Amino acid sequence: MIEFQNVSREYPGGIVALREVTLSIAQGELVFLSGPSGAGKSTLLKLIAALERPTSGTLTVGGQDIGAISRSAIPYLRRNLGLILQRQSLLTDRNILANVMLPMLVVGTSAAEAEKRARAALDKVGMLDRAMAMAPALSGGEQQRVEIARAIVNRPQIILADEPTTNLDRDSAAMVINALAAFKEAGVTCVISTHDDYFLHRASRVVYLRQGQLVDDRRTRATRSAT
Repeated sequence: MIEFQNVSREYPGGIVALREVTLSIAQGELVFLSGPSGAGKSTLLKLIAALERPTSGTLTVGGQDIGAISRSAIPYLRRNLGLILQRQSLLTDRNILANVMLPMLVVGTSAAEAEKRARAALDKVGMLDRAMAMAPALSGGEQQRVEIARAIVNRPQIILADEPTTNLDRDSAAMVINALAAFKEAGVTCVISTHDDYFLHRASRVVYLRQGQLVDDRRTRATRSAT
């Protein structure tokens, strides 16, 4: 599903965010990216989403070479991705139900089906009771849960989440991780960056980054027990 071969990402000024990362992620894996701030976790996710491109090496996502993909093909790639980024981007002039429906309406889903699936996605993150609220009326944590609902509503093949539990209390964070894990059980590939080690046991694998380098890649105990 996702294949890094000696991938590096360098920014102007000689700043190296990723250095010769080799990593394969199979369909249906729930992978956590762990490491300190500045380790390269967000950059790795941005490369998978084609928000940035490798400086060197080869990255393929669903068979697409990210370094060579045309601009016109990127929207089609992203239709199979659910993106949960740290910067919240809810539209402030409409309620959260309309925010979550939007990705489906853009690709031609009927309004009735879009609303049905949007309500189901909001329910998964515990926000269905706030469906009619306007985005500015929500707390930061509530907005983050709506972002997750919007990311999963199109039933993507890959979910990329950059610190999705930031600013959430333990109960809300657990609800978010449970929602993502449920998609993993349905065969969706989930790659999640986190500073919080609390939920790492839920992953199929934990990949550790430090200063842009992959320093460890391990299966969880639960996964090893299952195999």
